[in-house]
Amino acid sequence: MTPQNPCVPSPCGPFATCRDSGYANVPTCTCLENYIGSPPNCRPECTVDSECSSNRACLRQKCRDPCPGSCGIGAQCLVVNHMAVCLCPKGYTGDAFANCFPEPPRKLLAL
Repeated sequence: MTPQNPCVPSPCGPFATCRDSGYANVPTCTCLENYIGSPPNCRPECTVDSECSSNRACLRQKCRDPCPGSCGIGAQCLVVNHMAVCLCPKGYTGDAFANCFPEPPRKLLAL
C-alpha cells in the first residue's frame, strides 16, 4: 500500500506551505514568508492603510514609513494619516517635493 501524502489536498489554507512531518502521516503547516498569522489563517500584514498605525502606510502588503523617496532635496517629511507630507524647513523655500533652497536675504526698507 502506497502511503498517502497528508499535504494532498493541502489542509493549510492560502498563503501557507504544507510538509509531511514524517510522523504518522501528520502535516506541518507554516505561513509563507512575509505573511502573518497561523495556518489556515495566514494573511499579509496589511492590504489597506487603515490596517497600519497612522504613521505608516500599507506598501507592498507591509506597514512601512511612506517618507523614503517621497520628498525633494532638503525637505522634511512628516507622516500624517498614512500619507507623506513634505515641507521645506524654516528659512528655506521651494517645492518640497522637488527641492528646498535657502530663502534669499530680505532687504531692509529705509525709512
